[in-house]
Parts: sequence; structure tokens; C-alpha cells
Amino acid sequence: MADATHGLGGLKYDPSKRTRAPEWNVFAALVLIVVIFEILNRFNLGWVMANWFGIDWLWNGEDFLTGRSFLFNTRENVDAIFNQQRLDIMILQVAIVGIIALGVTQVIIIGGIDLSSGSIVGATAMIVMSFAQTAMVNGNPNPKAIFGDWAMDLPVIVPIVVGLACGLVAGLINGLLIAYTRIPPFIATLGVMVSARGVARWWSNGQPVSFPTDAYGSLANGDILGTLTFGVFNWQGQNPAVVFVVLAVLFHIVMTYTLYGKRCYAIGSNEAAARMSGINVDRHKVLVYVIAGVLAAVAAILLTSKNLTAQAGMGMMYELDAIAMAVIGGISLAGGRGSIIGTVLGAAIFSVIISGFTSIKLDAYYQEMVKGAIIVGAVVLDQWRQRRRAKG
Repeated sequence: MADATHGLGGLKYDPSKRTRAPEWNVFAALVLIVVIFEILNRFNLGWVMANWFGIDWLWNGEDFLTGRSFLFNTRENVDAIFNQQRLDIMILQVAIVGIIALGVTQVIIIGGIDLSSGSIVGATAMIVMSFAQTAMVNGNPNPKAIFGDWAMDLPVIVPIVVGLACGLVAGLINGLLIAYTRIPPFIATLGVMVSARGVARWWSNGQPVSFPTDAYGSLANGDILGTLTFGVFNWQGQNPAVVFVVLAVLFHIVMTYTLYGKRCYAIGSNEAAARMSGINVDRHKVLVYVIAGVLAAVAAILLTSKNLTAQAGMGMMYELDAIAMAVIGGISLAGGRGSIIGTVLGAAIFSVIISGFTSIKLDAYYQEMVKGAIIVGAVVLDQWRQRRRAKG
């Protein structure tokens, strides 16, 4: 086959020019990071630095062999291979931001950017919790009530619909500004980011909104997986992770096999060509930003249900974490390339890094420094791939 010519021009099939899917590279990076943290947990890096090089700021006084494991269970009284508690924490801590990242991924693929998703979470959280409150707390009237009795103990569907509507409106504003006023996405979403955060602080004069109904609290703290599988599988308190996985599968199918997904890639690859081919680019951009806004609202609903409270500062920096997940997962900031699978793998890498730093007891400010360096490195790698692809 490799030596045979076919078609016009005598073209030859050259197997050396085949390239594997970029998601495999991301998966390989994920495995490598897990292995590194496994080594760092079993062997005390601080001991090595202190005793071999005289650098003792990383040493916490432990011996060289710690007896700990990052991923596997080392306790004899627990009958399990993996450290289930750590796995649950790793999955849960990125599930909510991962939902936002699914929307941000679609925005980046069409060549845009969304800086407003974290602030949309904050504003939506405050508004949603106002419609999810219970009238009585320990036999007394709710001290955090925002509205009167008419807004107390409402059916759980009411705050859900209100929250989704908030996300839809915010996404619609983003999309209309970008598509029909030709404002650069960075500026448009930056303006919405500032405005939405202002709404979050204005809604209750900066005070937290608390005490939701039991039904609302169970949205994130219940066992939706057990309900959906009629008790075959149980995952108590991990509803955000279940929602993240379901939405990831849904949008992978949408982006891979539907006209919506093909138009996203077409617009991101060459917007002028997409217009020439008959795609209503402006309308499609609005739709993409609306979906991103709704997904941010879903994250806000799950976040407030998990915490049983809403604060104006909720969602702070979530937009940057979501963008980082997408970029680490191989999504090109130039648009037109990337996948939902890549973003899920990027979220997994993000989770492993956060949990890994915690497991080796690295201070939070060092974690932020390293996390920033990883994000910059991922963008540099993306730029290098683009230049290499341009050279053929």
C-alpha cells in the first residue's frame, strides 16, 4: 500500500506522516504526572533536598521512605486497591469548574474567549439561593431571607429555572455584543465579568444568602447515580461529578457528530470561509455563548447546593481555571482545534496537580506559582504546534 500510487498526481501513502490524536499526548502527560506524584509521595523529596543539598525549606521532618501513596490504598484495614477518598476528592474538586470548562471549550473552538463565566457563577448563585430558601430555621424565621413569604419553600424546579435563565441572559448578552457590535470577545466578556460580579455584590448588599430547602440541598449532596441506576451503583454526595460526566459525554457527541459541532470547528478554522459556505456565523456565535452561560449557571446551582449557601465571591477565578483546563487539554486558543475529551483530560490533570501538591504538603502559594507556569507552558506548546503545522 505504501508503495502504490493512487488518485490524481501519483500521490503516495506515507505512514511516517501519520500523527496520533493530540488527546493521546494529553493522556500520556496525565499518566506521567500521576507517576511523578506517586514517587514524591513514597520518597520524601524534602529529605533528599535537606540531607544532600542543604536546602531544608521543603523538609517536614519525615524519613526518606514515607510509606504513603498518592493513588493506591496503603491501609491494611481497608479492603481496596485505590485510595477511594482521594479519588472522590479529586473528581469532586474539578467537577463544577469542569462543567464551566465544557462551555469555555466551545467558545475557544469558535475562536472566542469567555472571561465572564466565574462572575456569572457568582451572580447566579446569589439569585438562585434567594428562591431556594426555607421559611423556618430551627423553629425561627429564616434570618437570611431575601424576599417575603411568597419566595419561601418554593418547589425545587423554581430556583433551577431561575438559575438557568440567569445564565441564558448573561450568555445572550455576551453573544449579542460579540456577534452584532463586533466588540472583541476579550473586551465584551470582560465587561460582563465586571458587571455580573457587581450584581452578585448588590443583590444582598454583600451578605451571604443561606438556608435552602432540603430538596435544593439534595441536588448536589444526594445520590443521583443511585437513582438513575435503581440502586445498582451508588455515589453519595458526588452529584456534581455525575453531572459533569453526563454533560461531557453529551457535548462530545454534539461536537463530534452534529451540525452544530461541525459549524463550531468551521467558524474557528476560517470564519470568512464559514460565511461563504452559508453558515450564519453571528447567530451561531450567540448560540455558543448562550450554551456557555447556561453551563456556568448549572455550575452555580450545584455549587450553592453543595455548600448550602451563596456568597458574592463565589466563582472567583473559575473562568481562568476553566480556560486552563481547556488549554492543558490541547484546545488551541487560535480556534478550530480541540475536543471535549481533551478538556476532560485537562480537568483530570488539573485535579491531579492540585491533589498531588496537597499530598506532598506543598504550600498553597507555591501551588499557584506552579499552576501558572503549567498554563503558560501549555500555551507555549500550543503555539509551537501551530508553527510546526504551518511549516508542514
